Amino acid sequence: MFDVYSLSLKCPVSLDHYSFSYADIAKEVGVSKPSLHHHFATKSDLVVRLLEHYTEQLIDYLRGLDSDALPARKKVEGFIDLYRHTLSSDRVCLGGMLAAEALTLEPTMHKRLSRFFEYQQSWLEQTLLKGQASGEFYLAMPAVKQARLMIAALQGALVVSRGSDDKTFFEHSVEGLISTLG
Repeated sequence: MFDVYSLSLKCPVSLDHYSFSYADIAKEVGVSKPSLHHHFATKSDLVVRLLEHYTEQLIDYLRGLDSDALPARKKVEGFIDLYRHTLSSDRVCLGGMLAAEALTLEPTMHKRLSRFFEYQQSWLEQTLLKGQASGEFYLAMPAVKQARLMIAALQGALVVSRGSDDKTFFEHSVEGLISTLG
């Protein structure tokens, strides 16, 4: 099978997922263009598989944080570290990039993109509820709204930090988010 992991690390991530060429990706990954086409007939097929892989990585990472021994605050910090790592590795979040293009995406991508965000929201909501039950967090709003706020703020902070070339913007945003947890 084609190494999707290798592709996901090397695939150019731009604001327009249709702007990349198969030739560029094939060269970057070290495969022939026909081989790439054999595994991914269309660019949409390729992007769908990248998003599926990206979501699988997210799920694995968040499941790894779900140790009962780990306090909820540390789990939330681990969640935030996903975004911090994306920023420090000079990449953009594939989910956030595709969400920005939602109006132009093919329907096959919408379901997968929704899954990416729904899993984050559900995991974060459950973690916030556990933190509230243990007294670690004092939420001023329902956990589902807090989770959505956090995801939106982290996605936005990532984009603005990248666009302004100011990583402190991200860190200040994180400090503000953490302060909402009480």
